[in-house]
Parts: sequence; structure tokens; C-alpha cells
Amino acid sequence: MLGVIGLIVAMILLVILAMKGIHILAIGLICSSVLALTSGMNIYTVLAESYMPGFTGFITSNFLVFLAGALFGKFMNDSHAADAIANWIVKKLGASKAVLAVVISCFVLAYGGVSVFVVGFTIFPIAISLYKEADIPRKYLPAAIGFGSVTFAMTCPGTPQIQNIIPGQTLGTDTMSGAVVGIIVGIFMFIVGYIWLSAMIKKEKAAGVHFVAKDGEETAQMNEEDMPNVALSFIPLIATIILMNALKLPAAVAIFAGIVLGVILLNKTYKPTMIAGTFSGGATSAISAIANTSAVVGFGAVVKTIPLFQTILDGLLKIPGPPLIGAALAVTIICGLTGSASGGLGIAIPLIGPTYVQMGVVPAALHRVASIASGALDSVPHNGYIVTLLNLCGETHKDAYMPLFWLTVVLPFISCAIAIALFQLFPMWP
Repeated sequence: MLGVIGLIVAMILLVILAMKGIHILAIGLICSSVLALTSGMNIYTVLAESYMPGFTGFITSNFLVFLAGALFGKFMNDSHAADAIANWIVKKLGASKAVLAVVISCFVLAYGGVSVFVVGFTIFPIAISLYKEADIPRKYLPAAIGFGSVTFAMTCPGTPQIQNIIPGQTLGTDTMSGAVVGIIVGIFMFIVGYIWLSAMIKKEKAAGVHFVAKDGEETAQMNEEDMPNVALSFIPLIATIILMNALKLPAAVAIFAGIVLGVILLNKTYKPTMIAGTFSGGATSAISAIANTSAVVGFGAVVKTIPLFQTILDGLLKIPGPPLIGAALAVTIICGLTGSASGGLGIAIPLIGPTYVQMGVVPAALHRVASIASGALDSVPHNGYIVTLLNLCGETHKDAYMPLFWLTVVLPFISCAIAIALFQLFPMWP
């Protein structure tokens, strides 16, 4: 009973401390200590022998992918290729389709390999101008960026996001695993999510709510003539996807190759003298992002050592019905405990993957279901991406979190259930 209380208290502390702005590393250490104390374990031993191996293990396994993604995003920013792509999409759709323009812009960048953390910073200046012009309540700006970045773009087949890469490290699958079901579910998420978001905005505007700019907010966009050619700007994104999925290159190698190709093609707006600055900024972002993620992975590693966790895991493995249901719930719960999709997957898949494969689950189906499931409860209030996105948009949890909750928690949960049903009905689909 004390262990149950400790886990509940630790989870509550995760949310409260994150919303108070406490650094995630401190939160991880504090909550890990609470778990150790309430489980009758030595705090120092738990931190040294469970927390730190979980922390460093995630870095060892994933740093190259984080570094490649961060450098790619920094390059796309520094070369203004991201501006050119977003501007082109906006021009094609028009200001009246501001929300759709923001969502699609996020999708294109995320699916092309730009880290979801970087996508928000890239899209925000354009998105805020669109929202102002279309008079859309700004509380829905985080929802549009989050929906376009961390739902279908993060978990669809072929995406180079880490959440689509981690399952393959244990299961031996690739990023196109479960392609047919993944594409169907991705289209479902996009259509339903966009209709849902539009309905929320329409209701809010009907109630008389308007766009309100923050003091000193910069909404100007760069001049189009200063942007690179949009066709050339797309090539690094397309090349990354082809190299990773058609030629089966490792994700980090494909992304690095995309960067090199971009440096060669976008010489109008990106000079060799900028490489050092790009690397410095990208490497700093990569270290910060993976350290923050590893902090919650370390907490998850501690959760894994307490007796209660094995009880929870045993209960999930005994859930009646298709094994994919238990696998999805295990991934979702662990991602919720850690507050991180990538961190939760890094813990869950090595633990449950081999077990479910032995139970007869097709690895490709497990890969796709796990990837989609990771995008549900990871978007809890203390999730690093959620906190960063709300701060970027100048919004509070109180005002802007609920739209994010519906679109980045509930919608992926429903989508995961659909994926499981499709895999059960059509097990031979690739």
C-alpha cells in the first residue's frame, strides 16, 4: 500500500513541479527519491544503480539520432528553407485556412526529419501572423502546432521521428513497419483532428473571443525574396525520407546526408561560414533535449525497479483479448509515468517486446501500435514538449492545455484502438 501511495505522490509531484517551472532533472531526482523511500529502498542506491544507468543508457542508444535531428532543424532554420516551405504552404492555402496551413506546415517539417521540438520554434512566427490575420483565439495556437507535430506526423510509417525508430531497435523492424494500417490511422487522425480543432475554434469565436497579441510580440515574417527556392528547400526533406525508407540507411546517417545535400543546394542563403554556428546551436539543442528526456527515462528506470511495477506489468500481460491491447496499454502507461513518448518507448519496448513476440504478435504490428500508443499519455502536463510549446506561445496550462489534451491524448488513444482492430481483422496487411 505504501508503494502505491508513493507512486501516486511521485506522479502528482511530477505534474506540480513541472507546472511550477522546476527543471526536469531536479524533478526526476526528487520523484525517484520519493519512490525509493516509499518502497523501502535505499535512496542513494536507487539513484546510483537505477536512475543513472537509465539516464545514461538512453543517451548511449539515441544521442546520434537526437544530434542529427537537432542539426537538421538548425540547418533548415539557418538556411531559411523552413521559412520557404511554410510560406509556400500558406500561400497555397490562404489566410482563411490558417489552422490548416499551420498543421500541414508542421507535418511537412516533422515528417521530413525536423525534431518536433524544433518545429514549434520554426512555425511559431508564421503561425502567430496567420492567427492574427484570421482573428483566431490564440489559445488554440499550441493545439494546432502540437496536433501537426506530435500525432500523425510523429507516428506514421516512414517518419524519421525517434518515436518511430525506437521500436525497431528491439524488434528488428524498420520505420515502414505496419505501413497500411499506419497510413489509414494517420489519415484518420488528420481528418478527425482537423475537424475537431476547427469545431473548437468555431465555437470559441461564436462566443465572441478574438485574437489578442501579447505585449511586444513580433509577428513579422521575413521577405519572400530573401528565402531560398522552395523546390530546393524540399529536397533535403525528401532525400532524408528516401534514404531512410527506400535505401534502409540508419536514421542518423540519412538525416546527416540530408544536411550535406542541403548545404550544397541552398548555397544562396547558406554559406560554409555558417556551418560552425549551425553545429554549435544544433549540438546544444540536442544535448538539452536528450538530457531532459533522459531525466524522465531515469525516473522510469526507477519505476521499473519497484515491486509495484512488476505487479502492474504482470496485470497488463494477463489482460484478456488480443495481446496487442496489453502491449498498447503497457506502452501508454509507461509513457504516461515518464511523461515522454521516446523515453517511455525506450523503457517499454525492451521489457514487453520480446514477450509479446513470443506470444505470437507480429513484430511489424507491435512496432506500429507501440509507436501510436506512445503519443497518447506522453502529452501529460509535465511533458517537456507540452511545457516548451505553451511557453513558446505565451499561454498557460489553464487556458490552452485542454485543446492539446483532446488532440494529443484522446485522439491518439482512439487511433491506437482503431489500429489494433485493423491488425486483428487484417493480420496479413504489410
